Amino acid sequence: MNWTGVTPWVKATLPALGGVGVCVSAFLDSSFVPLPLVTDLIVVELSSRHAARMPYYAAMAALGSLAGCIWIYALARKGGQAYYRNRQGSSPGRIHRWVQKYPLMSVLLPAVAPFPVPFKPFVVAQGVFQVPFVPFVVGTFVGRGALFFIEGFLGMRYGAMAREFVLHRKAASMAMIVALLAVFVASRWLPFGRRSEQFPAG
Repeated sequence: MNWTGVTPWVKATLPALGGVGVCVSAFLDSSFVPLPLVTDLIVVELSSRHAARMPYYAAMAALGSLAGCIWIYALARKGGQAYYRNRQGSSPGRIHRWVQKYPLMSVLLPAVAPFPVPFKPFVVAQGVFQVPFVPFVVGTFVGRGALFFIEGFLGMRYGAMAREFVLHRKAASMAMIVALLAVFVASRWLPFGRRSEQFPAG
């Protein structure tokens, strides 16, 4: 697969490890080693080869991504707003207000949005502004799981064509529709989808 900027070792090793490789790739990408589109393309490739295992690959990708996000979340929660300013180089005011008003949405929408929508700055903000841990975990796992499931389904259904679909970012509109539906359901049925506590002033 043509992954510009990714080392030959990563390209050769992670797909060969199957679900474990997907999990490792997703963990690295969601923590401190950016691997744009690598996890997405591994999920597509493995799902096209082994259609029956597609839900497993999507779940492993979601778990790896969640683990990496928890690491970032924990560091940001401990480091506070100074960490956010240092990492992102911007004022946290606008994102703080969004996270404070819509804690679950602030987790779920970035989690389900595909590349090139920025994801990690929102994870940092969720830690800095202390989104409760349960909605953080649920929103991240559901959002990333939905994204990887869609990509896995495309790989299973369309094979090599799905790879081009993902690379050209045409999956973005589909993923955002899923995100909006998920947010609508969550905001109506899950109690932590609504603002339930005050966050520290930013």
